[in-house]
Amino acid sequence: MKLHGDVEYEKVIRVFKEFVGEIYQRPPLRSSVKRQVRIRTIYYNHVLQIKDRNILFKMGCQAGTYVRKIAHDIGEVLGCGAHVVEFRRTRSGFYTEDNCLVTLHDLSDAQAYWKERDDEQPLRSSILPVETAVALLPKVWVKDSAVDAICHGAHLAVPGVSKLHSGINEGDLLAVMTLKDELVALGEAQISGEKMLEEDHGLVARTVRVIMATNTYPKAW
Repeated sequence: MKLHGDVEYEKVIRVFKEFVGEIYQRPPLRSSVKRQVRIRTIYYNHVLQIKDRNILFKMGCQAGTYVRKIAHDIGEVLGCGAHVVEFRRTRSGFYTEDNCLVTLHDLSDAQAYWKERDDEQPLRSSILPVETAVALLPKVWVKDSAVDAICHGAHLAVPGVSKLHSGINEGDLLAVMTLKDELVALGEAQISGEKMLEEDHGLVARTVRVIMATNTYPKAW
């Protein structure tokens, strides 16, 4: 970010530390969401380097946080104004620069290898499985007999559950998995994990989004 005026180093560090934890934020005029005040969590906010009026910083924040708005607000608190000059996203959930970045040239070459040489390995190295998208979500594994019903939009009931992660709370977003660790769907927990283990009937999760194609597993309903 670039400051619009000269500010003492110590004051910059002090103000940056104020923007950690839960903050109130109103999305900017040019945004894709309704402009109303909402709460977002800033996990860390580190100043890496200050040169003249330029500040290099690294921030970890909750999804939906407008970093450019934070830079503007920091400038307001400093009393000089500020704006973002360059923005780089280094992580989004499970995905980081270290585990998922490929160039479009590499992807194009991988597709060519697959089409021309029937070699799918470069393509598999370039495109991560969909299961990586739910790496950080609590999971429920279902019996094979329940998979196709869920693929058709059915909600998950207690008899279809095989095993589950501990610590699931009512209302949590869940990844519904096969016993082979394939992603079937996303669901909203209707009861806690403890009750899932105790009950012998009833609804476990409401299906929110189906991922697996129908008829991937045999129909058993």
